[in-house]
Amino acid sequence: MPNENLYPEHESLFNVFNSIYPLSDELKKAIVNESNIIHVEKKTQLLNAGETSNNIYFINKGAARVYYLDKEGAEITSWFLFENELLISVYSFFTGLPGFEYLETLENSTLIVLKREKLNKLYEKYLDFNFIGRKLTEFYYIRNEIQANELRVLTAKQRYQRLLTNNPKLLNRVSLGHIASYLGISQETLSRIRKQI
Repeated sequence: MPNENLYPEHESLFNVFNSIYPLSDELKKAIVNESNIIHVEKKTQLLNAGETSNNIYFINKGAARVYYLDKEGAEITSWFLFENELLISVYSFFTGLPGFEYLETLENSTLIVLKREKLNKLYEKYLDFNFIGRKLTEFYYIRNEIQANELRVLTAKQRYQRLLTNNPKLLNRVSLGHIASYLGISQETLSRIRKQI
């Protein structure tokens, strides 16, 4: 049986990948060799709008958000991400074009970083890794669709209740202003909703 403790800092990442498809020892070693581990402080901008994203991040410890600016310059949060999740600017990373999003840490964080060219190198050499990548892409695409549909069909109160059910830890780790922008409502509206629940 492979010893997961050979790469303790990658153990959480490997657990996520293994839940989709078993990783060979050779692939694990390749992932470790091709990736880097970074420690960043809260409110670190990992990507700004107008920049081209060349990195995909796995959150070992910490929290982050993806946001953009609307026409009035207000911040609109589109994603919150926590431990064992992937942080990425999807459009920019996969097209190689400048993006419209910002990636920002919400807490002091430990991240595993993989550059686009290194990811492609792993895809070319390890066909089983392609399967894992496809399944992860499907998962995040579906999650994005669910969120978009909730914004279209649910009331603000229903969206907040759904958020509490699906992400109860959110309130302890994310500011109410960010939560309001994620739900598509003002902070005042969020305060009223919270008083009703």
